[in-house]
Formats: sequence, structure tokens, C-alpha cells
Amino acid sequence: MKLIDLIISFAAAAAVFCTPAYASGPAPAESQDPYAGYRTSWAMKAEQAMPELVKTVYRPLYLVEGVRDSSAYQGWRMRRSGELSDYYGVSLKQRPCVTVDFGKHITGRFSFRVRTLSRTQDAPLRLKFTFGEVPAEMNVPFDPFPGTLSRAWMQDEVITLEQIDCDVTLPRRISGRYMRVELLGGSPDFDFAMDDMWFTAESSAPQEAVTELPADTPEIIRKINDVSVETLRECMQTVYEDGPKRDHRLWAGDLYLESLANRHSFRNFSLTKRCLYLFASLAAEDGTVVSNIFEKPEPHPQYGSYCLTYCLLYNSTLLEYLKDTGDYETAEDLWIVARHQVEDALTYVGDDYVFDSSRRPVWLFFDWREGLDADAPIQGAVIFALQQTYELAVMLGKESEVPHWPRIAEKMKKAAMKRYYDKSRGVFVSGPDSQVSVLGQTWMIKSGVVSGKQAQKAIQTALADDSTVMPGTPYATHYLVDAMLICGMYDQARDYLTDYWGGMVEKGADTFWEAYDPRNDYISPYNFHPLNSYCHAWSCTPVYFIHTWPEVFLK
Repeated sequence: MKLIDLIISFAAAAAVFCTPAYASGPAPAESQDPYAGYRTSWAMKAEQAMPELVKTVYRPLYLVEGVRDSSAYQGWRMRRSGELSDYYGVSLKQRPCVTVDFGKHITGRFSFRVRTLSRTQDAPLRLKFTFGEVPAEMNVPFDPFPGTLSRAWMQDEVITLEQIDCDVTLPRRISGRYMRVELLGGSPDFDFAMDDMWFTAESSAPQEAVTELPADTPEIIRKINDVSVETLRECMQTVYEDGPKRDHRLWAGDLYLESLANRHSFRNFSLTKRCLYLFASLAAEDGTVVSNIFEKPEPHPQYGSYCLTYCLLYNSTLLEYLKDTGDYETAEDLWIVARHQVEDALTYVGDDYVFDSSRRPVWLFFDWREGLDADAPIQGAVIFALQQTYELAVMLGKESEVPHWPRIAEKMKKAAMKRYYDKSRGVFVSGPDSQVSVLGQTWMIKSGVVSGKQAQKAIQTALADDSTVMPGTPYATHYLVDAMLICGMYDQARDYLTDYWGGMVEKGADTFWEAYDPRNDYISPYNFHPLNSYCHAWSCTPVYFIHTWPEVFLK
């Protein structure tokens, strides 16, 4: 069976088996699959947009060793300890464990060659390789494993060589900067040495970003921009991956932010198009976009994974893609998908025009921050989606299909002020405990519920309160900076971006991290900080801000 036939068969399977997670009953939808007549075509268009991977070879720069340092990020730093010439050609029995530094974050295939020094190989050779993105990952024991995700995500591999004096490539794709090799077993009757090691990096991004910064760009902004670009490059594979170390898949929420960053870096819009078509072809039978997609062995969704906030961001991605490319054919093709995401979201909105998750349980993701109440953020997110998707409708001449959306958006704004706005404090609250969160403010600002001085006061009040639920990830922080720019807090936006992403740079980041809290270096959604992704797609957006608002960030 040809690959495209397999993809089409998986798209059909997705329509049958992928139903919304956390739903106690079926979501209101068409009586039959609304995309039945489109899936085959969409799958073919996704396959036609498959990019070629650019491959670049890197070799380690020098030997390093871990040093405990309470002032370093997560308590560890790397110290240069030798040259590769001190290792290559030297018996592995004399140097059974070394760590090397490739000098930059690399995603790709690791290869090596061990050669015979004396006599004849008379037994297998067993080696262990451990890879890490940050120093602590190389120096904190993995076992006993406390993480809440699979232990197999940790990048340590044992390989047994029945034959040496030949090139060997590990079967697993690796993502990292550091590598440790350990001799676990070898015969006493012959001698051997490492002869060469190299990474073949893989990315669908070109070697150089298309856009450049002026010569007089402040140095910290230039560094933040460069690390943003490298983060995006590593995540641009045959889809926009969320993390090349973990999870190796396409998430709809990450796709939106990556597409924004791509606009001002590599401009590989064909990759965005591929991802949009993949989500459409693999959508659930009731029409909802799944939260994430795997590519291997053939494209398929994570069955039952439905995140309404990510469904809505699919629409924003399609809108921004149309603005970037003028590709009306694709936007027309996928309009039916975008419209359905809004229609599904509106089934949660009551007669009072307030979003009510009790109508049908649903996953509402805004951040990896324990205790965050989503009531206020989702009210704003649905209003934002209504406005974005109506803008798409206008661009496509489809507004007559959804003439009631602007009226609903205005009523939801008024309901938001009535239900969530605390006039005495000038801030939005959420949930039964009147929780104040940064995200409660940002999504009300992004949706236009408040603007100008009123919006500025909401952010300032929230940030000044020690009890406020702060963002725990660059994903959430993106929306805070975005809201600051929308309501005219330009100096604060520049300072926040510089302090937050610049803080990661100062702590040694050569790609930006999945989770970052300036007050807690050990924050982890998974109960084990080495399990975090230290090159994560949703962290790459400073390049978008810097180039979209040059008058703010380049002055």
C-alpha cells in the first residue's frame, strides 16, 4: 500500500474513533461526519506539502564535566575538561566515561565509530550514551524515576556492538547539546577506542532565517531573537513539533504560536499549510479538531484528546496563514472546519452569554499552573475566537453564513463585565473563590472586553498582588506580553520580555524551555525537572514580538 493510501485510511479511521475526550455525551454536530467528502483530498494536500529536511553535520567541540554550583540554573554547570584529541584514539578502558559538548542544541541522528587498537575483537562491546539539553539533565540520576510521564522519554541508550570498525547510528532521534558515553562491557583480550562522533542535525527550516535585525539592536534583544529562532528551527521537522526531545508531535496550540514566529524568521508557510490540512483530515467525526497528531507510522491523532481552547486556536492559525500567504484556496477549503469549531464552542454558552463548562465536561488548557481557574480566561478566549473567525469569514466572503456572530461576541463581552469584573479593584476575577490570575486579564484584553487605561489597570493590579496566579510557562507568558502590547503598555512589555526570556538566556538557554518560572528553577509539570522539554515550540515567540513591534523592542 502506498503512503498516501495509508494516510487516507488513517484519516477515515480518525473520523470513526476519535471522539472528544472528557465528554459525557456526544457534542452537537451534523447527523453524520461533516467532513466525509473532504478528508481524502485534505490528506493528499497534507502529504503534498511534506517538506524536505535540511541536514547538517556537527561534531563535539570539547570534553566537559558537571560541576555543582548553587548559583547555576538547577544547581549545575558544565566546565571544559579536555580536548577531543585527549579522547579519540585512547583506549576506552583507560577513559571509560566522558562527556562532550556540541556547543549548541541539536536535533537529529547521532553516529559514532569505534576502532580496534590491538588484536582482534572476540566479544561484543557494550556502550551507554546519555544525552541532555541542559547541564542538570546530565548530572541528576534518572532512577528511581519520579516523573509522571514515561521513563522512556529520558535520552539514555545502551547499545551492544557485535562488530566495530564501522559507522553506527543510533536508531532513535536525539535532541540535546551534551552527550556522555560510558563503557559498560568489553573483552580483556583486545583493545579499542572511540574514533569519531557526530550529529546529523535535521530540520525543515533553511540554514539561515530570512529576516534580520538592524545593526544597532540592543544586545539582549538580539540574543533573545537568536535563541527564539533556534528554538523554532529545532521544532520545525516534517510538522511543527512541540518539543524535539518530548513529545515529538503536532499540537494545535503550539502550531498557532510557531506559525507567528515563522512569519518573522523562516517564512516556511508550506509547513503551516501541511499542519492545517493534517488537523482537518484527522478531525473527529463530530467535526472537532483534535488537540494533537502523531506522524509515525502514518499520521494519526491521539484518539480522544480534545482541548477546546486548542480547537479555537486552529481558526486563528488559519486566519494568520491567509494573511501571510494570500492562499484563498486553502482558506476556502478549510473554512468548514473553522466554522465548526466556533459552533461547537457556542454550545457551552448559556442564555446569559456566559461560557458554562458544566454543560459538557471539557478540557480547557491555558497553562501548566496548578490551581488556575479557567472561567474568566475561556470567556475571553471564545470571544476572541468569534472575532477572529468572523474576520476570516469576511475575508472569504462568508459572513452571510454567520451573521449572528458579532452580536453574540458583544453580548458575551457585556456578560464578561457583569460576571467577572470587580469594579472596586479594577480587575477580573474567576471561579467560586474570585481568583485573580494574569491569564484572566490577558484573555479579556485580547478579546476586547476591556481596552486602554482600564486594561492597563487590570494587568497592573494583578501583577502587584502577591496572591495572583502567575504564568508558569512561556506559552502563558506570550499572551501576557501580547495583552500588554494591545493595551499600550509598551515599556512594560519590553521589560517583561527582556526579563523573562532574557532570564533564560542569562541562565544558559540556547533554546527556550517548556516551563520557566524566574522564582523556581525546578518547576516541572511532570514532577521531575530533567523530564521537561528544554527546546519547546510554544516558547519561540519573542521573534514574533520583536519584528512585529520594532518601535517597542528595537529602540
